[in-house]
Amino acid sequence: MNLADLDLRELLSFNPKGGIIELLGERALLLNAFAIGNLRRDLIKTLGVFGARNFLTRLGYANGWQTARNIHLNMPDIWAKSRGYAGSRLHSLTGQIGLHDNIRTDGQGTAPLIDSMWEDCYEAEQHLLHLGLSDEPVCWTETAFASGYSSYVEGREVVFIEDKCVAKGDAVCHVTARFKEKWGPEFESDLVYYNLEDSTSVLKELNEKLLNTEKRLKKKQKQLAFLEDNETSSFVMARSQTMRNTVDIAWRVAKVESTVLISGDSGVGKELMARFIHDQSARGSRPFIAVNCGALTETLLESELFGHVKGSFTGADKDRVGLFEAAIGGTLFLDEVGEVSPGMQVKLLRALQEREVRRVGENKPRPINVRVLAATNRNLADEIAAGNFRQDLYYRLRVIEIHVPPLRERHEDILPLARFFLSKYTRNTKCSAMNFTVKAADQLLSYQWPGNVRELQNAVEHAVAMTQNCQIDVNDLPNELRTQSLKPVVSENIRPLGEIERDYILGVLRAVGDNKVQAATQLDIGLATLYRKLKEYEAQAAV
Repeated sequence: MNLADLDLRELLSFNPKGGIIELLGERALLLNAFAIGNLRRDLIKTLGVFGARNFLTRLGYANGWQTARNIHLNMPDIWAKSRGYAGSRLHSLTGQIGLHDNIRTDGQGTAPLIDSMWEDCYEAEQHLLHLGLSDEPVCWTETAFASGYSSYVEGREVVFIEDKCVAKGDAVCHVTARFKEKWGPEFESDLVYYNLEDSTSVLKELNEKLLNTEKRLKKKQKQLAFLEDNETSSFVMARSQTMRNTVDIAWRVAKVESTVLISGDSGVGKELMARFIHDQSARGSRPFIAVNCGALTETLLESELFGHVKGSFTGADKDRVGLFEAAIGGTLFLDEVGEVSPGMQVKLLRALQEREVRRVGENKPRPINVRVLAATNRNLADEIAAGNFRQDLYYRLRVIEIHVPPLRERHEDILPLARFFLSKYTRNTKCSAMNFTVKAADQLLSYQWPGNVRELQNAVEHAVAMTQNCQIDVNDLPNELRTQSLKPVVSENIRPLGEIERDYILGVLRAVGDNKVQAATQLDIGLATLYRKLKEYEAQAAV
């Protein structure tokens, strides 16, 4: 799992009915920010600024150091890929700080090790609320947390110092970090709070005791409250840019009456997209009726769509309203429209052009007020070229086309969708807060999903049925997911391994905006190694 996929629901373990809460395997507490702010005020009034800051600095440092250690032990993959960034991500997930803007170096030169801006820091907010505007920066616990976390990461003492703070009227809180010995004597008034030479040994001793005495609770997950019963809400959760663009088009299309052709592979959710468009349209309160055109013969499909009168054919013992009429004021969804026979295509085209239908066995036209949405997993342009589909019907249906991308092209959407389906299938079970283990989430992310969203939905339902506790692990997943293996893709034009490595490294460097420290972290190589390779590439280019 990558850092961007880190989700608070995989980090927390708790019983929704109450009891112990665990964060990264250790007991955590949910405390009201106002109460903490009130305690902070009392500490300052009782102990003075020096005493209160000294107390809160030690609290924050211990919390940061322990958090880094827990990520290191419980999430080794994330630690290996992005250990220096995971702390700020976790603190953002737990609501203590908002967005971060970090610049990192190796800390050996004159530039700081880390230069960071924080938004929505609870500590500055509470200071303003309880004590008013300050003359000095006040995010003591948060800067100490960052110091403790980074000290664990670097294996030597790192100190963060805040020079801008919302509590003293600045737009954002700004901090910089250096190795402790690199701060000059002019910062001694800040460094005095970090005389923590014995803190590391105390923390290590405490951890040894905790490892021997604490029992780990089974991890459970509480699904986000905003998930709705309506499955079309899964589109709103899209993270991938390609799907977000598709949903944006669907939002706009919903506001007009145009006929829409929804294309995409089998299982991508074309009917859900049609329902989404209907729900967001002015017709949302009226019927949404779907018919699978490929599942019916031409005769049955004609009767199903247009209706029939009594005696029009054998078995027609009474008049029947067709779906075009039944969907009056609403939306008719023609699924697998590419399967419609040539004869039926003519009748369908007439209904769309004239906005009227004739029941089977009747000459009287009946006006219709219905919006038509159609879907296909075929390439209708190829079907037209092959003489299987009418071009005029194609253009009538395809006033607007929405292509739903396959799940393999929407990697960022896999976990949000999986969590959505998990919420659906566990809502009325004893494990209403079920979650995925990190290994199970990784397995979901590495699978190619040839069956798209439908296959993912079925896989989650299978896992919920198979699990014997309140957490989905790899062994609970369907066999094809558990036994998947990485297969090398080799083309006819085989390239040297060194050339592939060079292109990959340079591609990562471009992706992170030429930030070499971040690139080295993402590549899981040392900064010196990255510089050496870049120098080699420059030499090769000069030849």
